[in-house]
Amino acid sequence: MTKDIVQARTWQLLNFLADGEFHSGEVLADRLGVSRASVFNALAGVAEYGVVLQRIRGRGYRLARPWQRLERDEVLRRLGRDAGQFDVEITPQATSSNSLLLQRAGLGAANGCARSGSVLAVELQTAGRGRMGRVWHSGLGNTLTFSLLWRFDCGLNALSGLSLATGVAIMRALNRLDAQGVQLKWPNDILTGQGKLGGVLIEAQGDMLGPSAVVIGVGLNCFLPEHLAGRIDQPAGALDEVCRDMPTRNQLLAAVLQELAGALRQFAQDGFAAFGDEWERYHIHQNQPIHLRLADGSVVSGVARGVSDNGELRLETAQGIRQFNSGEVERLR
Repeated sequence: MTKDIVQARTWQLLNFLADGEFHSGEVLADRLGVSRASVFNALAGVAEYGVVLQRIRGRGYRLARPWQRLERDEVLRRLGRDAGQFDVEITPQATSSNSLLLQRAGLGAANGCARSGSVLAVELQTAGRGRMGRVWHSGLGNTLTFSLLWRFDCGLNALSGLSLATGVAIMRALNRLDAQGVQLKWPNDILTGQGKLGGVLIEAQGDMLGPSAVVIGVGLNCFLPEHLAGRIDQPAGALDEVCRDMPTRNQLLAAVLQELAGALRQFAQDGFAAFGDEWERYHIHQNQPIHLRLADGSVVSGVARGVSDNGELRLETAQGIRQFNSGEVERLR
């Protein structure tokens, strides 16, 4: 039996178990047309998916926590009149939604092989990527991870500040969903009072004068079970801690896509300058003393004074206002 077949059976079984109820091995075997031993073998490695599976003799199998499946038809329904702007695909498992969409997009060509508005959402990312090569940890149903392809007539040099504009779009969506106390950290982190809620990873290809295309990767924690939180090397937060009425993952994906589409059209017309004031209202370090750790290991200290029209961090130092396009921000203690 090949590994691919085992994985396919595992996903079928996880879909059956998504309701959080007990299902006997016999019933599951009948539904798949396989033996009970095959069911046992297919579920033996689900811990790799971040899944906590309960097995009780005489009752069968149950997920310790039900998971909300992403469903394309439900996402399109929630998109309403905006559904035609997107080509939505949901895949069970991938190493990285950005990597997979980049491969499909053919970004090296002027027109590519995937249209603007292509969306790839992944139920389980096994090697999600963050900024500067960091790992984005996720478990089955715990996070929303997706990538969006968007094409611009402008060149790469006109895309400065796009990751910050994306952060503004996500904030607009979270505000619609009544998330409380969410803020932005330069350049592309989304934070709650508990820690990092999500982030943005943008990868672009094209010519300096145009056209260009970007794949925008977004990851948001919906909730953080202990086994996942223990793997994250920094304070982390989740939506269920800040939303009075927790949205479904389908609702969340549709809301973020709607706001992204509007923001990306606005960015194509006006650049990041149109987002600067709004971004600064969400900026967790606005007018606060910070350290900025640069790529060469040096550290610059000063007061964060917002961002430039290109999305550069403006830092008031002893030598005056300086602007930076990269670095790691740390609050001055």
